[in-house]
Amino acid sequence: MPSMPAISAATGAAPPPAKVVVEDIYGFLRVLDDGTVLRSAAEPAFCPTTFPDSHPSVEWKEAVYDKAKSLRVRMYRPSAAAGGNKLPVLVHFHGGGFCLGSCTWANVHAFCLRLAAEAGAVVLSAGYRLAPEHRLPAAVDDGAGFLRWLREQSANPAAGSNAWLAEAADFGRVFVTGDSAGGTIAHHLAVRAGLAAASTTKRGEPGPDVDPVTVRGYVLLMPFFGGVRRTRSEAECPAEVLLNLDLFDRFWRLSLPASATRDHPAANPFGPDSPDLAAADVRPVLVVAGGLDMMRDRAVDYAQRLAAMGKPVELAEFAGEPHGFYTLDPGSEATGELIGLVSRFVRSCCVAAPKG
Repeated sequence: MPSMPAISAATGAAPPPAKVVVEDIYGFLRVLDDGTVLRSAAEPAFCPTTFPDSHPSVEWKEAVYDKAKSLRVRMYRPSAAAGGNKLPVLVHFHGGGFCLGSCTWANVHAFCLRLAAEAGAVVLSAGYRLAPEHRLPAAVDDGAGFLRWLREQSANPAAGSNAWLAEAADFGRVFVTGDSAGGTIAHHLAVRAGLAAASTTKRGEPGPDVDPVTVRGYVLLMPFFGGVRRTRSEAECPAEVLLNLDLFDRFWRLSLPASATRDHPAANPFGPDSPDLAAADVRPVLVVAGGLDMMRDRAVDYAQRLAAMGKPVELAEFAGEPHGFYTLDPGSEATGELIGLVSRFVRSCCVAAPKG
């Protein structure tokens, strides 16, 4: 793949010729030997301008949810919701190995447009800080920060731009969804909320910032998990494919705390230092795996272990689909099937759980 033009995060200039590139992700992200991070000014080739930037039945707008960190959210609502029909809220975190991606990328935007239209939901596509400039758990902390922002909107729905969101959003039916690395964020938010809920129940004390009452469930779309020990699907992944094992290893090197291994709790839900998921009061979880996804075995193992613990988990596998197929081709038939699956999961959770 040809190198993409890069801009220095520090100076806006091309890298000095004397510097050595020590990490390179297809030219979109390069790290120099002095720690300088260079990011491409262009969107990746898999974000073509042919993706639709609008939908006839969906309205959307942007807002800043964390001014200090310059974090934005793209908000989508079906046009019919403007009449006062309250809809469930799908908080969505994009993928990209914690190092790449944006809620503004064309493929993410196109997927969220279709998700809002066909799921009949308000979709909030939230950005978060990227590594290596901001290593984990920064992205998870930003996810928790977004949920705090959302609670603020629900508490003061008539204030300014909040009215556009509050007019359509049912804050009692919130779901956290995420693609790849975004699915990992969803996992960590579920665990944080679940452990807080279990502790609150045990001690009879008020809950913490991440509110486990309004979040009804979590959707992990091909979550980006890791581990020192290779799975079969990882070991058998062809080296020539775009999303290969070497690339994912580079993502972990750049996003985990310095010197951490892939068994770090941020990467491996079942690592030696990871929280005890058995002790967490986890809300319903939908895990989506792809038969052609290198991450397939980890997603399946994750769902099976949760089920063995008695947690409310559903596993759905798209046998012939690769990692992130719904953003690689947001208009595909398989993407439509996925959105239907998410819609059914949301409805089932709303029937099973009373509004808080």
